[in-house]
Amino acid sequence: MVVSADLATLERRFSAERLAPYRAACGGDLAGAVALYEWNAEVSAALGTTLGHLEVLLRNALHHELTEWSVRVHAEPRWYLDPGGVFTVEAQRDIRKARERAVRDGKQETPGRVVAELTFGFWRYLLAARYDATLWRWCLYRAFPRRRRRPVAKAVERLHVARNRMAHHEPMFNRPLRDLRTTAVEVAGWICPVTSSWIDARCTVGQILADKPTPASMAAAIPAPASPPLHQPDPSQR
Repeated sequence: MVVSADLATLERRFSAERLAPYRAACGGDLAGAVALYEWNAEVSAALGTTLGHLEVLLRNALHHELTEWSVRVHAEPRWYLDPGGVFTVEAQRDIRKARERAVRDGKQETPGRVVAELTFGFWRYLLAARYDATLWRWCLYRAFPRRRRRPVAKAVERLHVARNRMAHHEPMFNRPLRDLRTTAVEVAGWICPVTSSWIDARCTVGQILADKPTPASMAAAIPAPASPPLHQPDPSQR
């Protein structure tokens, strides 16, 4: 519970600019804005967990197909060395940075460590149109049985954009959170129905959406000032 005297301090510390979208959504009410800001953090954390599970599933599936293809065609399991010269300059830069991070603190480079250091954005762009005639047709389509590249790429792009917003603590209360949750579970199902069911069962976004603050609940979160006593004692009798 936040007392009224603390609201101005919270606005100053979090910044009026950051709380502005929340105040606008609450008709200018600061108490409501703080309650909505808190709820936004909670639902973002829940959706972020679900997207994190999806990201690991996605990168491992693409890594598997790339490895199988690279061994078959180039006799080299480390596909990220780009033995076929297929990656863009941007992808090569991302791979170089990932390999550098993978050997921090004297660790030995392994494919698993390199894959773990590659960002969600890297995997998203492997599904882009630029790779349609190469990586997608050569191997990546196998990660999504009976699915076409374009819908897969659009769905992953949508989830990547949402993940980036949450990483920068941006408002999500005004985003289609239920649809994003559904898309994440659906994409996981395209790759592995078993893992998709596991992710779906552990996602708490739906429960948190049901508890989204309402004007009435936000008003109740701020205690009313104490009422003065009905009878003021005579000072001379104290």
